[in-house]
Amino acid sequence: MREFINGLSVFFEGNNSNKPIIFLHGFPYDHTMWQAQIEILKDKYLCVSYDIRGLGESPAGDGQFTMESFVDDLEIILNELKLIKPVICGLSMGGYITLRALERMQDKFSAAILCDTRSEADSNEGKLKRAAAIKRINKEGLAPFAKDFITNCFADSFIHNKKDELNKIIEHSSTFNPVGVKGCLLAMLSRTDTTQTLTEIKIPTLLVCGENDVLTPPSVMKEMFHKIPDAEFVEVKNAGHMTPIENPDEVNKAILNFLSKLN
Repeated sequence: MREFINGLSVFFEGNNSNKPIIFLHGFPYDHTMWQAQIEILKDKYLCVSYDIRGLGESPAGDGQFTMESFVDDLEIILNELKLIKPVICGLSMGGYITLRALERMQDKFSAAILCDTRSEADSNEGKLKRAAAIKRINKEGLAPFAKDFITNCFADSFIHNKKDELNKIIEHSSTFNPVGVKGCLLAMLSRTDTTQTLTEIKIPTLLVCGENDVLTPPSVMKEMFHKIPDAEFVEVKNAGHMTPIENPDEVNKAILNFLSKLN
């Protein structure tokens, strides 16, 4: 089922009376990246996912996005749907939104799952890389950037063994509005650093990271793990940055194990 909330495409699977989980996808993907997780969880949980502004089926508008505006969108969705203490699950850019949301409104959530993400803001080098990406999209169009960026998100084993699946993901993301993709790059390069407030996270938190993730490697996520009180950390075998797609069985097992401990 789909609804439009604040202009965004929001999707639902499961029974409204069950505990809610809200999924925030990575860049430059959309809500469909969580398909394998929602398929497993929808019988016992209300699974809510949405296309972040500018990506998937959500409008790009003027493309002037900030991480703060992304958190505003999330808050509006929570309020409109009257979600009571959902579990929030974010990957990569979705993790950036999650971490800032926990700074702003931690009391709205019962637990957090952080997948292949980081708390640090972009370094100067990172900012320049994102600026170069915007310049490349302006010059070459979205498809060449999407192909290179998305390929780099996956481990070599996935790239070699699941070429058709990878190509479908690349082709899908290449259809997005370039204005929206560039707006997400702007939001990421200008985001705040949330490292100092990791110690203030008081809700149960699971961190998931692919063993071959080159964008947010296990060493980076373990630093976060050590700062968040009573957090859990799972390193996913045979996976890069896109763990829910690359090794859904292990990710599902980790999430189910984590959820089983919640009240």
